[in-house]
Amino acid sequence: MNEDLIQRLKYHVTPTVLQGETEYVAAKEQALAQFYPIFLSVLRAHPEQAETLGQQLNPKISELFTEKPEIKQRLLDHLANTSDSVPQEQLEQTLNRSIKPTIEYLKTEADASNPDAINYVIETNNDSIQKSLPAWASPLLLTIGASPLVDHHPTPVPGIDPEPVEPPVQKAKRNAFLVPVFAFIAVAVLIMFFFRGCTRDDDPDDIRDMQKSQAAATQPAFLKLSTGSEGQITSCQVQVNDQQYMEILQNEIKQIYNYNIGCGTANNQSYHSQFIDQDAIPTVLKTIQGVPNVSLNWVGDQVSVQAANSADAARITGEIRNLAKNMQVMAQQPVKPQQMASAQSNEAEKVLASMQTEQIKALDVATALNLQAINFAAGSTEIPETNQSILDQTAALMKRAPQVHLRVIGHTDAQGNEEQNKQLSLQRAQAIMNYLIKQGVDPAQVNAVGIGSAQPNAGNAKEVDRYKNRRIAFEVMNIDTGTVRAVDEQGVKQKV
Repeated sequence: MNEDLIQRLKYHVTPTVLQGETEYVAAKEQALAQFYPIFLSVLRAHPEQAETLGQQLNPKISELFTEKPEIKQRLLDHLANTSDSVPQEQLEQTLNRSIKPTIEYLKTEADASNPDAINYVIETNNDSIQKSLPAWASPLLLTIGASPLVDHHPTPVPGIDPEPVEPPVQKAKRNAFLVPVFAFIAVAVLIMFFFRGCTRDDDPDDIRDMQKSQAAATQPAFLKLSTGSEGQITSCQVQVNDQQYMEILQNEIKQIYNYNIGCGTANNQSYHSQFIDQDAIPTVLKTIQGVPNVSLNWVGDQVSVQAANSADAARITGEIRNLAKNMQVMAQQPVKPQQMASAQSNEAEKVLASMQTEQIKALDVATALNLQAINFAAGSTEIPETNQSILDQTAALMKRAPQVHLRVIGHTDAQGNEEQNKQLSLQRAQAIMNYLIKQGVDPAQVNAVGIGSAQPNAGNAKEVDRYKNRRIAFEVMNIDTGTVRAVDEQGVKQKV
């Protein structure tokens, strides 16, 4: 380990953290370079945090300073002063994103995942950590017992060769000289912080913004997901007021289910910023992977599971209870297809209602509409009454959002002649299109196509499956490029 660990983190971790960033990139790189030695010093003093933070989906820097939470703000103040005026909120988000990849890199360096091995890597690189540590950070770390100058003796870990260590006598002499100096600095800094805290008035605007934010978050975060007859996702919706965690959860769903579109979301601050037992969600999602006809509702402190097979429901609820100790887990009785359609329509209505006109995207509208199931009677083009209210709601939304352009896709079951099926599927799509236009939608915002029975959503042997196939789906149109993107259980797919 002759290379500088901090430099290796800059090379391997920083690009991952800043991937996709376009603002203050250089300043955020500088902030990360100052944060790495601080973070490593905390892990050195508290090795167990490497395991605790590494198991979380979205660890936060506030968890490094739970005993003295004011230190987090002091840290952000210093970084903001040296990072080209990057907003503190963005700085904190950047630091939060760096925690997990840093721990993963340390595991790679240690060739092990246990805290002792990770701590050994940090201990054997402590000299370079000290050299990289900002001068202002030492007093902060000293107040939480995490100063890199505190002497630690690493436990030898097989397979890791330690760096040469300074002779104990020399190190003791150096520490004997430096400890009084840093103790004096720490006292001076604490006095300055105390004086600053006593003389600074709280900003009334900040207080009002905080109160407004707290008052706005009145609804629990929720995750609702359903699978089809082959275990594929047929609908998925997430509402949580934490964009970073939402992106993490989206990526988990995309990877677990090979579902490129992810879940439908909307930017709404009325929802809470965390799920209860949210670290268990990825494992829970894996328990229903590939299980057909399952619905999972994770809302507040309750999880409900509904499955066509009662044995599946019992198994899944049992596993969730073991994973999410603070949740009330229950199994619900299966519902008939018509009842399910009504429930899905209600869910889609809620999602559409939560959208803000100035932020509406066509993809969000199409995703919300595909939450519902518009299914037709055999041979019919009559729009079911249960779907009409959501179409009214969609029309009102599209009239206020001319940037939304949708394609309506009609489907049939595989009964009868395919040419007739194609004609019937087109007529079903046109019925939806004409309904929207009748409600005031610009005809240029919507068009209709029919593809017959070419893309079934289920089998064709049973009536319940044929009913699922007699349906409508929605796609996104880009009027500038002519590109059409499908939004269904296969993900987002570009069409010619």
